[in-house]
Amino acid sequence: MESTTYLKNLRISPKKLRFFLPAIKVMSPAQSAEYLFYVNKKPANIFYKAIKSALNNAKNALKVDPDLLQFKLLTVEEGQKLKRYKAGGRGTAKPIKRRLSHIKIILKAVEHKPEPETEVKKIEAAAKSEVQSSKINPPAGGRSSKPKVKK
Repeated sequence: MESTTYLKNLRISPKKLRFFLPAIKVMSPAQSAEYLFYVNKKPANIFYKAIKSALNNAKNALKVDPDLLQFKLLTVEEGQKLKRYKAGGRGTAKPIKRRLSHIKIILKAVEHKPEPETEVKKIEAAAKSEVQSSKINPPAGGRSSKPKVKK
């Protein structure tokens, strides 16, 4: 079950939006919206509104709790360019490109919420691997495992 949200012709360059992509993709949509709410940047505000819209669309279409949603796809695509000109020296025209961008968000529903791996589980796994590695048999022949040092 998927929900697609596509925002077109946003008046910000794709390069500025792509700066936030790696940080957002690793979080769940609900966590990323909460994170972006407190970041004081224009791209963060645009992403916040886009993700909130995607969450509301998914909640209405899929009838799923927002905590059970994950990003399947989150991309920033290049839109049209507004071509403008500014007066330059000696009667020349200096071109200006105002870039627009599109945001595509596809959310998918998962059956259960994945449990975050706690520190206790990490310690138990490390202890278990140590126990397994300590069960190595000693060398045959009754020799000690210490190397002999010549004097």
